[in-house]
Amino acid sequence: MSGKKVKTIAIYGKGGIGKSTTTSNISAALAASGLKVMQIGCDPKSDSTTTLRGGGYIPTILDTLREKKNVKVDEVIFRGFGGIYCVEAGGPAPGVGCAGRGIITSVELLKQLRVFEELDLDIVVYDVLGDVVCGGFAVPVREGIADHVFTVSSSDFMAIYAANNLFKGIQKYSNNGGALLGGVIANSMNSDYHKAIVDDFVEVTQTQVVEYVPRSVTVTQSELQGKTTIEAFPDSEQAKVYRALAERIYNHNDSKVPTPLNDKQLHEWALKWADTLLAIETGEVRSSGASI
Repeated sequence: MSGKKVKTIAIYGKGGIGKSTTTSNISAALAASGLKVMQIGCDPKSDSTTTLRGGGYIPTILDTLREKKNVKVDEVIFRGFGGIYCVEAGGPAPGVGCAGRGIITSVELLKQLRVFEELDLDIVVYDVLGDVVCGGFAVPVREGIADHVFTVSSSDFMAIYAANNLFKGIQKYSNNGGALLGGVIANSMNSDYHKAIVDDFVEVTQTQVVEYVPRSVTVTQSELQGKTTIEAFPDSEQAKVYRALAERIYNHNDSKVPTPLNDKQLHEWALKWADTLLAIETGEVRSSGASI
């Protein structure tokens, strides 16, 4: 049994922002580099690890526990691309219970089974729904389970809103041993104004962009095959971006407490950008952002 320190990160993001796509490509890139990786899906949809396993779904921890009291390791942990250990926390039956409960239960079970020690892992990646940072969803932050937290965000307001809420949670728990923020993964960055909005947001919240990830049809093609871009198109430009992101995240050690905006500040910040984009669109402002 290894006594090495296992690096643990949590990647948050609102539903539909590309969080699981990004997370799985990070895991795939790390595994392809020779590291032992575990990815734990913490979304009730239980689809975090599908592209690591040819598009197939796996039994969730909550579903398995509902069927039997004593669970074995091979009933909840499955191998995927590059030998990645894939786990899905799962969620409650529709309309019943807390969706975040799966994270709490999963962490407890995996600790009981001693998988973090026995599997000799290099890194554990939690893929966490970030629309609401409450209860179980806040566990990786609140309990300090993750060494570092990252959030996937586009320039869309609801993605920024979700990221800002995550920052509030990190700030709240930072004095009690909670995980700190590594930075923002800027997704769907296909124009200067997309980057400018995210750059401004990280500046006012005193954090940083870890990587700019462009929107690419390569990702769509890969997922239609049930694969990550790293597996399906390893020599593509998009794969190069994911490998650079994975390397930055694995080597990241300096996380900080962000400075989230309050509701009034966020509203004013959004209105400023609304006015700016309207001015660009109507030709009142001439800049590289006029491509919108």
